[in-house]
Amino acid sequence: MDDTRHNTLRTFTDELDTVVFGAGFAVAAVAVLAFVLRPATASKYMNRANKFLWTALGWWYLLAMFVLVVFVAFLIFGPWGNIKLGDDDEEPEFTFLAYFAMLYSAGIAAGIVFWGPAEAIFHYDAVSPFIGAESQSSSAAVGAIQYTFFHWGISAWTAYVVVALPIAYYAYRHDAPMRISTVLAPWIGIENLDGPIAKLVDVLAVFATIGGVATTLGLVGNQFLVGVEWMTGASVGDAGTVAVITGLTVAFTISVALGVRKGIRRLSYFNMGLFAVVTVATFVLGPTTYITSVGTEALGAYLNQFVTMSFYTGAAESVGGGVAEWVGNWTVFYWAWWFSWTPFVGLFIARISRGRTVRQVAVTGVVASTGVTIPWFATMGGTAIFLQETGRADILTVVGELGEAGSGYPLFEALPLGGVLTVLFLVLVTTFLVTSADSSTLALGMLTTGGAERPSTINRVIWGFLIGALASLLMVTGGVDALRAAAIITGGPFSVIALLAVASMGLAFGTERSLFLREEDGVEVPGTGDVVGVDSAPDDD
Repeated sequence: MDDTRHNTLRTFTDELDTVVFGAGFAVAAVAVLAFVLRPATASKYMNRANKFLWTALGWWYLLAMFVLVVFVAFLIFGPWGNIKLGDDDEEPEFTFLAYFAMLYSAGIAAGIVFWGPAEAIFHYDAVSPFIGAESQSSSAAVGAIQYTFFHWGISAWTAYVVVALPIAYYAYRHDAPMRISTVLAPWIGIENLDGPIAKLVDVLAVFATIGGVATTLGLVGNQFLVGVEWMTGASVGDAGTVAVITGLTVAFTISVALGVRKGIRRLSYFNMGLFAVVTVATFVLGPTTYITSVGTEALGAYLNQFVTMSFYTGAAESVGGGVAEWVGNWTVFYWAWWFSWTPFVGLFIARISRGRTVRQVAVTGVVASTGVTIPWFATMGGTAIFLQETGRADILTVVGELGEAGSGYPLFEALPLGGVLTVLFLVLVTTFLVTSADSSTLALGMLTTGGAERPSTINRVIWGFLIGALASLLMVTGGVDALRAAAIITGGPFSVIALLAVASMGLAFGTERSLFLREEDGVEVPGTGDVVGVDSAPDDD
């Protein structure tokens, strides 16, 4: 027994990147202690930092995300899309179906389950200044779903792809390590990726992941607890919230760390299947005609006004001409949340993209993923608004009593087979919580061990405890507002890293393909089916 413990401890200490682990552990531990010992003071300073970021620097989040969207569009349609992430004759490691399922499960996290029934009904009641419609009107309904498409559509998936591509390129073509600091390879060289600048980037990745993961676990953990209260009438209270979310996180972490890799993989596929079942059942049993009508109009408005929405700060409606509070609470929060999740999801996409081209990754990660996400929000948002408008369910009152986490349960109960749908939805919440806890602790383990594919049990349990504790404490002390603030604060620095990844790709891909179409690039011309050239091999010049 002593030998086993000694070997386990040695494995943990030997694998650590002490600088990255130490810095990340210190940040998480200080945050947990601050909210335990001085919750009011910690909340005050966090809210001040959050307000400064979204009022004074909110424009930066919007501008940075739009730059990423434009760049990914260039990758899809431009000559760099043919570059292979691996040897030129190497086949993809996974089938497209498996590749897409894994990519989508990783990138979507559990937030889509939380906000699917909740976000549109919020925008329907408290209308965005950009939409400018009367509260709870038909125009407000279209605008509400339009904004959910905007927040969870093309922009949401872009940052993941931008960070994944340079890491995969250097890992599979130049044997660079599979970690975030690899985006610096064109600037400092692969041989210098253990230097202080690279360590700083990896520390920022840990910092961003802590905030993003805590936000996700806090939101979905709260939704799980509200679901239990809705179905049983039993409330666990603040102490119970901390105990349940932290306990679930650590329990799932231990079970997976002890060797349930196949079980978690199957659970991810189960998530996707159940996600599809709940979406289709709600669409068929709900107001199908209304969903299709309002969803189609909202999609058209989203596509037509995408650029304007991307740059909308609400300056005319805000005090002092800065970013409006509505934009800060929603769009800036979401963009920061996606930035904070980028280290984990970017690494994961890079890991599974060997043998694929840049274009395949970009199309799958952005276009295909958005195409699956939009039906969910059209169905959930359209159903919630229809039920509220017709009086079949007073979802806004439930949200006022139980918070955003309670929006889904009255929605499903108002439909035929409501009891079954409610149970399925709670199961979906639970399984997403499991996979979020597992993937987040795995990500932090990889980030703090220099890219180890299987971090030690001790490493993952430490991160499971810290992140679970932080998530539950944020929910207790400030609820959703505190989680929003955490995401905005931690996601900001990583927006800079994402733009650095764009510059890195410019240097790396520019050595293989001209910026302009050439015969040897073999690029299919969009909309024509014609192929310019046939030789896709890298240029030897």
